Amino acid sequence: MARLKGAEDPRYLIRPHGFNMASKTGASFKDLVNTFRQGRFQPLYFIYGAEGFLMDELQAVLIENALQPHEHDFNLEVIFGPEASTPDVLSRCASLPMMAERRVIIVRGFDEMDERNLDRKKSFGTYAENPNPAAVVMLMCNRKPNLNTNPYRALKKHAVWGEFKTLYENKLPGWISQRLRAKGFVAQGGAAQMIAEAVGPDLRTTSNEINKLIAYAGEQQAITEEDVIHAAGHSREANVFELQKAVGQRSYERALFIANELLSAASSRSGEALMIIAILTSYFTKLWKLTSCLESGMQNNAMAGHIGVSPYFVGDYVSACRTLGPNVIRRAFHALLAADMELKGGSERDERLILTLMLGRLCAKKRAFS
Repeated sequence: MARLKGAEDPRYLIRPHGFNMASKTGASFKDLVNTFRQGRFQPLYFIYGAEGFLMDELQAVLIENALQPHEHDFNLEVIFGPEASTPDVLSRCASLPMMAERRVIIVRGFDEMDERNLDRKKSFGTYAENPNPAAVVMLMCNRKPNLNTNPYRALKKHAVWGEFKTLYENKLPGWISQRLRAKGFVAQGGAAQMIAEAVGPDLRTTSNEINKLIAYAGEQQAITEEDVIHAAGHSREANVFELQKAVGQRSYERALFIANELLSAASSRSGEALMIIAILTSYFTKLWKLTSCLESGMQNNAMAGHIGVSPYFVGDYVSACRTLGPNVIRRAFHALLAADMELKGGSERDERLILTLMLGRLCAKKRAFS
C-alpha cells in the first residue's frame, strides 16, 4: 500500500473542529455519535474505559456514517491489538483510501500492542502529532491506561479522546429513558426504574431488554409499568417488583407465594432463582444506603438521587427501610450471599427450599429456620 505523500507538510494537517483537544473531560459518547452522524470526522480518536457496549455502538455508528457499504472491502479494517504488530498497524493507518474519500481503521485492545522496543519515530505517539488526513483511526483500550506514559500521553494531547466509564447505577434509569426516546418511545411512571431494577447495570443486557420491550409494545409509544411486567412474562400479582415490596413489608407468606410463582413459570428454575437473588441484593443495597439518609434528615428527592431510584418510588423504599430496620437490612446480605453460593453448587438443596430459607431470613420469620 502506498504511503501518503506529503504527510509531513503542514498543509495536510486537519485542524479539529467541534472538539476542544485540551478538554479535561474529553468527548462524550453523545458528542461523538452526533458528529459522526453529521459527517464530521477527525483523523484520530483515542477511546478508553470499561464500558465495552458503548464502544461497540460507537464503532458501528462510525462505520455506518464514514463509509458506504460498497467501500468496506478495501477501506475498512478492524484490528485486534493482541494479534497485531505496531509497525504493521502504523503502515495501514498511513495508507491512502481506494476509490473512496477516506479509510477507517479501528484498533480494539490497543493497549495490548507492545510499543516498548519501538523507535520513537515509528510509534503511535509520533503518529498522533501528524495523523493521516485521509484516514479515520480509532484506537480503543478496554481499560484506562497509564496516561502519563507514551503513546497515551501524546494521544490524549493530539487526538479526540473520550473515557467510557461504567455507568453508575443511579444513572441507569435516565439512560434507559434516553434510549427509549431515541427509538421513539416514552417511559411513563416508574417504567424506566423497573427496567433498571430488573436487569441491573450491564448496558448490553439492558439494551437487549429494551429491544424486547419495544417489540412487545408494538405501535404504542408509551411504555408503562404494566408493559415492563408483561413483557418479562410475569403477572401483575407475581413479579420481582411485588416480591421486593413483600419483603420490604416483612410479608413472608406473600413473598414466598410470589417466589414460587416465578419459579413455576421459569424455563430455568436455577436461573430464575439467581435473578431473584441479584434483584433483592440490589434492593437491599439501596435500603442500606438509605439508612444513613434517614438518619441525616435528607429530603426525599435528595434520597432518591443518592440511592439511585426515581422519586416516584422513593416512598416505598423509605417505608421498607423503617419497617425492616438497619439490623435486619445488614443481616440480609449474609442470607443473600449464602443462597447465592448454594445455587452455584454449594448445596444439593432444591431451588424452592433455598429461596424459602432465604426469604425467611430476609423477612425475619423464625418459622423459616425450622
